[in-house]
Amino acid sequence: MGTSIPAAQCSPAADGSARRPCHAEDMAACSHLDQITVTQLPDSVDGCEDCLREGGVWLHLRICLECGHVGCCDDSPSRHASAHAARSGHPLIRSLEPGEVWSWCYVDEVGMVIPQVTGSTRIPPSPMLS
Repeated sequence: MGTSIPAAQCSPAADGSARRPCHAEDMAACSHLDQITVTQLPDSVDGCEDCLREGGVWLHLRICLECGHVGCCDDSPSRHASAHAARSGHPLIRSLEPGEVWSWCYVDEVGMVIPQVTGSTRIPPSPMLS
């Protein structure tokens, strides 16, 4: 299913920072685009699945583009999105934050915008900002 995803466009790192400059050659730098199965974002989520189960808190939410797992960002105490990627071998995430359309590949360490991943997700406010 994911094999129809073409080379992506460049954008910031997973944590929103610029880990390195973004260049045109980054468009083809992610070698995992064929693993994308989530191309439509959910209408809403309740929060980080792991934080909700464990009673933790999150700052920003990320969705796994292979299985749809919703985890928290690396600025959250438990870094569940990164932990999921390491545990599952699913390298690609997409931000679920309002107005953010970037994705990140943990293996290739490249940010990108993947136009074929569409939709927007209603998310609850961050418990860390309350």
